[in-house]
Amino acid sequence: MSLEFGIDTFGDVTWDDQGRDLSHGQVIRNVIEEAKLADAVGLDIFGLGEHHRDDFAVSAPDTILAAIAAVTSKIKLTSAVTVLSSDDPIRVFQRFSTIQAISNGRAEVTLGRGSFTESFPLFGFDLSDYEMLFEEKFEIFSKLTSEEKISWSGRHRTPLKSQTVYPRPEKPIPVWVGVGGTPESVVRAATNNMSMSLAIIGGPPARFAPYAGLYREVREKMDAAPLPIGCHSPGHIAATDQEARDRFFDGYRVMHQRIGRTRGWPPLTRDAFEHEVENGALYVGSPDTVARKIAATVQALDVQRFDLKYSAGPVSHEVLMDNIRLYGEEVVPRVRALLGLTA
Repeated sequence: MSLEFGIDTFGDVTWDDQGRDLSHGQVIRNVIEEAKLADAVGLDIFGLGEHHRDDFAVSAPDTILAAIAAVTSKIKLTSAVTVLSSDDPIRVFQRFSTIQAISNGRAEVTLGRGSFTESFPLFGFDLSDYEMLFEEKFEIFSKLTSEEKISWSGRHRTPLKSQTVYPRPEKPIPVWVGVGGTPESVVRAATNNMSMSLAIIGGPPARFAPYAGLYREVREKMDAAPLPIGCHSPGHIAATDQEARDRFFDGYRVMHQRIGRTRGWPPLTRDAFEHEVENGALYVGSPDTVARKIAATVQALDVQRFDLKYSAGPVSHEVLMDNIRLYGEEVVPRVRALLGLTA
C-alpha cells in the first residue's frame, strides 16, 4: 500500500501579536485557511479533533470539515477523533455521508473514546457507562458501514428494526479507529474491518510495533484483505532544529500545563521537552531532522499513513502556516526519498 501524509489539529486557541487569546470564531476561520494550504502543498489528509473546552475551538469537526470540503479539491477530510461514546452513531454516519457528498468522495471518519471527558456531562451521559456506551455505539456504527438495513438492540437506546439511514454514501466511507495502546482496541478495529490509527504522543514510537503486528496478525487469521495502519504524533518544522524547538516550546508548555492541572502532570521543563524531541514522539526540527524521524517511524511500525499534529497550544496562525508549508514542500519529499518511494 502507498504511504500517505496528513496533518491534524484540535483548533488550539492561539494568541494575537499582543499575547491575547483569539476568539474561537477566528481560530476556526484560521483552521479553514490552514486546511486550504495543506491541500495546496499536496498533503493527503486533513483531520480535526473534537473537544468541548475553552482552550480548543473545534467542538463540531464535521461542520468545519464540510466548509473545508467546499474550498479544497484533493485532500481527504477526517475527524481526529469523533468521540463516539457521547455522540449518536446514526447522526455521525449521516454527517460524514453528507461531507462525502460535498467533497465528492473525500470524507473519512476516525472513531475513538477520546482522552477528554467533558462531553459526557455536557450531553447528559454518565461516566460510569464509559465502556458500554462506546461498545454499543461502535456496534451500531459498524453495522451502518456494512448493511443498508440495520437491526440492533441494547441498553442505552431504543432498538432499531430494519432501519435504513440516509443519505446513503455513493461509496463506502473509510473508517479508522483511534487507538491509544490497548490490545482490545487493536482487535476491535481489525475484526470490524476498520483501519487503525495509533495515537503516539509520548515515548519512543517503536514501542507501538507490537500493536501494529497484532493488527496484521488478526487480519491474517481472518483471511481478510490488508488495511492501512496509521500513526499520529505532534511536531513542528522550521528552517533549523533550534528555531523549531524555540518557537514550538512555549506554546507546547502552555498546553501541557493546562491539561496537566487536571491530570496531575508535573510542570514541563525545557530539559524534559528536549529529551522527548531527541528520544520520543515529538517530531520537532528542520525538514531534514523531521524527515529522518518520520522515515524511521514508518519503517519501525510499517505504517501506511503518518499524521502530524501541527498545533499544540497558542502557537500563532502565521507560524502554523509556515509549519504546514515546510511539511508539505520540504519534509514529505525527503521522507519519500529516504524510503525510496515515488510521489
